[in-house]
Amino acid sequence: MTTSFSSAVALHEPTDEKPVRQIAQPVSRRRHTLASRLGFLTICVAIVLTTLAYGTVHYWALAVFTVSAAGLIAFWAVDAAVLRSALVPVNSLQWPIIGLIVLGLFQLLPLRGYDDGGLSISPVRSLSLDPYSTRFVIIQVTALLIYFGATTMFLDTPRRLKALVRTIVIFGFLLAAFGLTQSFTTDGTRVYWFRQLTQSQAFGPFINRHHFAGYMELALAIPLGLLISGALESYKRPLYAFAVVVMAMSLVATNSRGGIISLGAEIFFVLVVGGVSWRSKKDQPRARRVRSALMRGGAAMAIVLVLLGGALVISGPEVFTRFLGTPVAEDPTQGRAHFWNVTLDVIKAHPLLGSGLGSFSVIYPRYDTRNGIFRLEQAHNDYLQTLSDAGILGGVLGLIFIIILFRRGFARRETHDKYRRSVTTGALAGCFAALVHSFFDFTLHTTANALLFMIISAVATQDTRINTTYELHTRGRRRRRKNAEAEPPPPALPAAIDPAAAL
Repeated sequence: MTTSFSSAVALHEPTDEKPVRQIAQPVSRRRHTLASRLGFLTICVAIVLTTLAYGTVHYWALAVFTVSAAGLIAFWAVDAAVLRSALVPVNSLQWPIIGLIVLGLFQLLPLRGYDDGGLSISPVRSLSLDPYSTRFVIIQVTALLIYFGATTMFLDTPRRLKALVRTIVIFGFLLAAFGLTQSFTTDGTRVYWFRQLTQSQAFGPFINRHHFAGYMELALAIPLGLLISGALESYKRPLYAFAVVVMAMSLVATNSRGGIISLGAEIFFVLVVGGVSWRSKKDQPRARRVRSALMRGGAAMAIVLVLLGGALVISGPEVFTRFLGTPVAEDPTQGRAHFWNVTLDVIKAHPLLGSGLGSFSVIYPRYDTRNGIFRLEQAHNDYLQTLSDAGILGGVLGLIFIIILFRRGFARRETHDKYRRSVTTGALAGCFAALVHSFFDFTLHTTANALLFMIISAVATQDTRINTTYELHTRGRRRRRKNAEAEPPPPALPAAIDPAAAL
């Protein structure tokens, strides 16, 4: 629904109206200016470039990413100036993110006494024990918030929705093929065949193979939702199935246990949620619902068997040894239990507001009982690290974000538009898989993964402007209006027959 609150500004707030009302009362469309087109193009290009730039974890890549976010604001301003109307996107998912930014700014206030607490750093007076990292996280989260708002605003037609979906599917497939090719030709210690790594195992353009697995979870989610929900034309299904299988095989080839578990959770989510809707309950007979569920189950099982078989053929049985085998002491990532115990001690010491956004690497040595054997940058559990960095308040903000995401996402699925419903199902499945993976790793700390997560979150919670049903309804109404105008008026009746004339 678009509500005018001034002559020049429109506030856009998605609603939870029923599908019938959404079709009967379509949302008005804005004309696409050059700035609007460039803004949407920037979003699509950012999905690609942030991934190719090593996942955008280096300062130079993060600087470019921040500048591109500022460019989106410029495109929004030019679009508003040309149309003489500023559309301000308001999505409920924005509020927890804004709350996190406000919390970070509060942590920068000089409210702490001079006490280094035994840390090998200069004393600081801010609530954050690492104010530099806190400022850095605030900038990064703000850039992600801008991309989320830009997606909500510029993704406003079914055509743009399909263009965004194709971008994710095609790039995800090419990225998976590149990752598999690189894994065949290197020993896992080189990125792009020339950059040598010493402390991590690479896969594709990512320095950490777990982060590649996390990206694949997000990239294959939407095509998986389209495939299992049956929203594709028959001639497209083999192409999408092949793309999903290749992406899933590349994920399994990373040998990431968290990634494999999340992939299973993602398939389960699509299988269960894909058949749940108000329409199936009211309009479809029981036999048809059962047959549809069996078909979805068969499709999911076929995908699982094909990707497992393909992984065995390509990488051999050793691809599952780490998932099924016992931990080895030489692999530092096997010490997650110790990392989590230390993180719990940090949470107990800073329960309400946390030690500061991004300060985990600074606070960890103080509570480490192994005398600093490992220099740990992340807790390998996003939920524990959120409580460590942002305290209980940050944990509440994260919980609110998750609740709003799935509440609005399930509301957006209740539509007559089968394509929109399938895309929303896949987007929610990708978010669900990323949230499951966050129990074991920190994939969302990689900018490329976080950006794709925010974009598909915006897709899952977007309003009815991207519904194909709405576009067909609008075209039909225009066609009926043109036909009515083209029809000649009925012939006039003689005065003796016309009742109006007789009066």
